[in-house]
Amino acid sequence: MASEGSSGGSLPGKRQGRLSVWWHKLFPSMPDFYGLLNRQCELVVEASGQLLAYMHSGDDTSADRVVELEHLGQQLRAENMTVLHRAFATPFDREDIYRSIAALNDILNYTKTTVREMRGLGLGPDEHTLAMAELLHEGAQALQRGFAHLQLAPLRAEADAEVACRTERATERVYRKALSELFNAGHYQANLTEEQQQAADSLEVLMQTLTQRELAAVGSVVGFVVEILKRREVYRHMSNAADRVERAGDVLHDIVAKVA
Repeated sequence: MASEGSSGGSLPGKRQGRLSVWWHKLFPSMPDFYGLLNRQCELVVEASGQLLAYMHSGDDTSADRVVELEHLGQQLRAENMTVLHRAFATPFDREDIYRSIAALNDILNYTKTTVREMRGLGLGPDEHTLAMAELLHEGAQALQRGFAHLQLAPLRAEADAEVACRTERATERVYRKALSELFNAGHYQANLTEEQQQAADSLEVLMQTLTQRELAAVGSVVGFVVEILKRREVYRHMSNAADRVERAGDVLHDIVAKVA
């Protein structure tokens, strides 16, 4: 009898187990999207910090780390998108999660593009790339704080979103100043680096029939034009990175408006 009683007592447990399995199949647990987005923010902050270090020192170690972090970011983006596509439910608007994942990943992309362009074009950091890198890192930190507040204190994220958006406007001012100096031949001539002077001098081989004065003039003009093209490309990438910070800040604003 005891054996029968024991066997009979296990049936409700089995039924409960089967019900639990079916329940989780019908209504799977919600993924931790707050944690997933926070991890992306951590990568953005670290990458922008390494970019800032590179703009301070020109150290290739920092540039290499930026590229490495961008690769990690691509993997994390793919993982987060997969989780989002498979999720039965989300803690806030599914489209806003998608926009957040994409915007944060775009910031990482531009940190990598910046260092790769600078290396490929043979450019070192200058005062403008340093100023823009400082603002990019400030914006990334604001986004990290804001997304960290979403789960428990969403209203606090509003101020962080505004800080992130302000860094884009400040970056745009630096960008315009950089371009105005870049297209100023007098400023370029007065601030020639040793490498730029060597490039100008090397034109003498191609222009033997010109006078020394003419050679110097042609070398300066050609160097000036090449410098414009190269540095403008780098400045543009950094300005685009700031745009993506603003975009992520706008998404954060939208999320707060819906959940707070």
